[in-house]
Amino acid sequence: MNTKYIFVTGGVTSSLGKGIISASLAKLLQDAGFSVTIQKLDPYINVDPGTLNPYEHGECYVTSDGAETDLDLGHYERFLGITTSQANNITTGKIYQTVINKERHGDYLGKTVQVIPHITDEIKRCIKLLGTKNKYDIVITEIGGTVGDIESLPYIESVRQLKWEMGPHNVLVVHLTLVPFLSATGELKTKPTQHSVKSLLETGVQPDILVLRTEKELPPEVRKKVALFCNVEPEAVIQSIDVPTIYDVPLKMQEEKFDLVVKRKLGLRDKKEPDMKEWRAFVNRLKNPKRTVKIALVGKYVELKDAYKSIIESLAHAGAVHECKVDLHCLHSEKINKDTVHNMLREMHGIIVAPGFGERGIEGKIIAVKYARENNIPFFGICLGMQCAVIEFARNVLGFKDAHSTEIDSNTKHPVIDLMESQKNITDKGGTMRLGSYTCLLKKNSKVYKAYGKTEISERHRHRFEFNNEYLDFFEKAGMIPTGINPDNKLVEIIEIPSHRWFVGVQFHPEYQSTALKPHPLFVDFVRAAIQYDVDNKK
Repeated sequence: MNTKYIFVTGGVTSSLGKGIISASLAKLLQDAGFSVTIQKLDPYINVDPGTLNPYEHGECYVTSDGAETDLDLGHYERFLGITTSQANNITTGKIYQTVINKERHGDYLGKTVQVIPHITDEIKRCIKLLGTKNKYDIVITEIGGTVGDIESLPYIESVRQLKWEMGPHNVLVVHLTLVPFLSATGELKTKPTQHSVKSLLETGVQPDILVLRTEKELPPEVRKKVALFCNVEPEAVIQSIDVPTIYDVPLKMQEEKFDLVVKRKLGLRDKKEPDMKEWRAFVNRLKNPKRTVKIALVGKYVELKDAYKSIIESLAHAGAVHECKVDLHCLHSEKINKDTVHNMLREMHGIIVAPGFGERGIEGKIIAVKYARENNIPFFGICLGMQCAVIEFARNVLGFKDAHSTEIDSNTKHPVIDLMESQKNITDKGGTMRLGSYTCLLKKNSKVYKAYGKTEISERHRHRFEFNNEYLDFFEKAGMIPTGINPDNKLVEIIEIPSHRWFVGVQFHPEYQSTALKPHPLFVDFVRAAIQYDVDNKK
């Protein structure tokens, strides 16, 4: 069959959940036997979000092939259990960079390069390439921003052209809007949706399906009114009501027959009987825990939970395995010092020190590591979190009082964390870190080996600094052991303290590979250790 294309646009306001709706629809179609992938088109001029502050854009999600991408790609992978790539996240910056490079190369010789047709042609090429190259049955493309934004116009125009070129049975437009509830009058208001659809119509695009975000049930007369004034079929008006967890959304969309409307409009027949049985079992475990553990997430961007989205979701996946609610306490590392650390961490059953960059808040992270190590509390350090564990151990066990990372203190006498050799001549910031998947060999009988159940793993990275192997002997003799090594450059990827109940630091980002139906083994084992710590403390 020819690849079918579904476009998801948003109106009225941002942050309505286009990514979750896209992932939910993709999950339902995948469950019916179709091969599905999702693409995100971002209207910002940055080439990628790699240089953006997490406060600006949430976490930067890294794909297996080393692309720094939008956090929505994390939702796509967690829902679908698929691997995305650089082709799954296109930005305005990438589009213009490609077109300008072609112009400089002489590809458009003699022509005036314009938004239409050159920019829109490049957008269409990127959209279609993903479907044809990998032979997907369906490509869902989420368009970032809100309809009416100036920066989104070339993407909307590309959708219009594709629908005209490929025909209505091959291209579908889903428009997500908000139906607000005015408590003063007790009414659900459809006017914002009508205006949003009008804005879309002004660009030449008629939505085929409307998904209405709401906090109240939509009565039939509201749906009928929206259908009438927005020129869509009544059954193509889909309610998306607020739910306790994002993992409820595919099930709610199935109840709304969202997938059936999509399949009918695209002329698709199920390749297998959809049942969502595994997904329902996961959601049931997630929503009906038998116990609770308290986990501290120590970071410096905790005001914005999207900054640690993948870690938070990975803990939810791991908790569901153990039928355990992870009561997550996001603690700002700048507020942790020698006087506050005990009160902030004494009730925790596990401590995670989060990734990050720069000096701000790093001493609080190091103090949190020390508290976990000295009090035998399960500890999990990720990327910078591992580096903090190394620095803390060097200072307080090895006695190297000024030990540090050269990222923070270039003059330290004990650079236990140092800039990677391959990074020393790099000056550009965008896309130049050690990115993507690399192999790691595990020591048998280590905690990580027992968690993974194998000796060779592949994990995703995003860093410039590494463990300084000149200090390796000092650490091993004092009890901090390298249990994961990259076979090509001997980089220490994992450290453990075997005498501790569960003390693991990893240079990579395991959170990028945890999915709803296949939780990451390190998070699963960390939550298990936190549960056991709680049990032991109650004896």
